[in-house]
Amino acid sequence: MRVVIVGGGVAGAAAAIALRRIGAEVTVHEAYEDPAGPVGSFLSVAVNGLRALEPLGCLEEVRRAGFAVPRQRMWSSSGRLLGDVPRGRLAGDPLHSVTLMRADLVRVLREEALRSGAHIVTGTRLTGAVPAAGAGSGVRARFEDGEEVAADLLVGADGLWSATRRALDAAAPVPRYAGLYHVSGVAEGLDLEHGAFNMVFARGGAFLYVPAPDGTVWWSAQVADPTPPDLADVSLDRLAEIYRHERLPLRIMAASTGVHRPTLGHTLDAVPVWNDDRTVLVGDAAHPVGAGQGASMALEDAVVLARELERAASVPAGLSAYARARRPRVARMVKAAGDNRDAKTAGPLARRMRDLVMPVFFRHFFGRATAWLYTHDLDWRPRVGA
Repeated sequence: MRVVIVGGGVAGAAAAIALRRIGAEVTVHEAYEDPAGPVGSFLSVAVNGLRALEPLGCLEEVRRAGFAVPRQRMWSSSGRLLGDVPRGRLAGDPLHSVTLMRADLVRVLREEALRSGAHIVTGTRLTGAVPAAGAGSGVRARFEDGEEVAADLLVGADGLWSATRRALDAAAPVPRYAGLYHVSGVAEGLDLEHGAFNMVFARGGAFLYVPAPDGTVWWSAQVADPTPPDLADVSLDRLAEIYRHERLPLRIMAASTGVHRPTLGHTLDAVPVWNDDRTVLVGDAAHPVGAGQGASMALEDAVVLARELERAASVPAGLSAYARARRPRVARMVKAAGDNRDAKTAGPLARRMRDLVMPVFFRHFFGRATAWLYTHDLDWRPRVGA
């Protein structure tokens, strides 16, 4: 089976590994040579994503590339603790969520994809895809440099602004601004407790920070703004004004030694078409979720796609089985992510209600509410080595 994957980020590189594990011939076409691409911030891989890394052979390398974060703490704007729960896992799970730079996760996955025998071509973007001539003969992917590539399967792992999604369905939804923009950075010289991922529900949006083992503090401001700002005008001074009521976020930003490029947050309506007989979407191209689960859901997609193709009698049957397997779980995650986003953009009355309800929820219901997410069994070990 000849496979062309569009996009070499988390979803694309993971899909390359998984499909090599079932013996496919894989070529990845990626616009950016640098694993960081245009995004230099950090992310977390929850235990469901870490378990997806096991059959890909990348779990230990990813754990070495980042650091374990056992706990998550939620704080009100006034500094009151709203909840202290296991981070990205259930209590008692020996596997701990890992936080790392996105570039490091992509680097590990790309290196394993190359070791597995996949080819990675950088500097190319998809412009379209058409069925190859002849019934059941595959797909032809077209790139902006004029190249056309024939394949039995085209995997769209090209993210939120996916060209593959548009090629698959001209009426597919397009991303829209979600009422949040993001600025992240690194601070030094602060003596903060390690081992916890902290989220402050500030008046102007959420503020996330996690102390790293090297003494730095990784932070991200998720600013609520109904109108998308001119990102060129976003500065630390502007953030300091927005977070002027929150003492610790102000301290962290004041100690910053590096700030990454600001980005706008987007949401995407449910994508009605994930696949046809020869094309399929994975990761953010199919379902941007956020809420600390973007990378983990992309990793799950890669494993399930390979699992279903390995088990199916044909590529079309495998793609249909993949979509059936993933859609209910992803829909549930998208709903949870929407609730998470609403909490970050809440008005004064909703903030007061949130601060009252959250301690009760985290104390009594968190485990039951998240068991479906963190105990998911992907049920796959590849039968064929690359």
